[in-house]
Amino acid sequence: MDKKQIQALFEQAKKWILEAGAHIRDVIDEPLYIDTKSNPNDLVTHMDKNTEEFFANKIKETYPEHLMLGEEGFGDDVESLDGTIWIIDPIDGTMNFVHQKRNFAISIGIYHDGVGEVGLIYNVMEDVLYSVIRRQGAYKNGVELPKLDENRNLDTSIMVLNSYLVCENPKINYKKVQALVKKIRGTRSYGSAALELAFVAEGCVDGYLTLKLAPWDVAAGSILVEEVGGTVTQANGQKLDMLTNNTVLACNTRIHEKLISEYIELK
Repeated sequence: MDKKQIQALFEQAKKWILEAGAHIRDVIDEPLYIDTKSNPNDLVTHMDKNTEEFFANKIKETYPEHLMLGEEGFGDDVESLDGTIWIIDPIDGTMNFVHQKRNFAISIGIYHDGVGEVGLIYNVMEDVLYSVIRRQGAYKNGVELPKLDENRNLDTSIMVLNSYLVCENPKINYKKVQALVKKIRGTRSYGSAALELAFVAEGCVDGYLTLKLAPWDVAAGSILVEEVGGTVTQANGQKLDMLTNNTVLACNTRIHEKLISEYIELK
């Protein structure tokens, strides 16, 4: 895929994501049909499903040779990243969408032969679009984001963590995470992985650690963070796998190395 093709793909994806977001804003106060998936707190609404179906139809009509990996069942049975794959979360932060009517995003990552080429994260209610084409810069509403500050120290950092990490936890040495919380300046949790990764790329927060994200949660955000010089891996330092769930650590390289060596111990 050449630069001209990637640019055209970006422009088409941008048009669709803005269209989908505008529709959500138009109907945000209408009644929601809410269901649950894996547990009572794993919410899904008719808007999640309708939005994913919108993208699935658009992709099939325009790019019939492309595949789509999505959360709500309208995608393809993707077994490899060969070819062009759209990895889409129609509403990332569904609980925020249901309870707050804000702090949620549409996320699109477009991969070609396993390489993330295009990323779009749309903060719908604030009308803020984070966008990236690999090796062409990362942007917030058309304004280029600067590279991450590699001189940032851990003790002056704000990390995105959730409470599950610092409670007694069979997956991670939670005592080391508690030590991390004492070391850094502060913690935050926004309830949308896509937005949290966008905030890392923007420099609003300095790192993000979580124990389980699906490919659609991280597909766009990882491209965005890496474009501004950040590092995104599994929590053990291994490469992300865009076909399965991952632990995720995203931050500047200096902080990343220190976290891996001193504060993150998976069980």
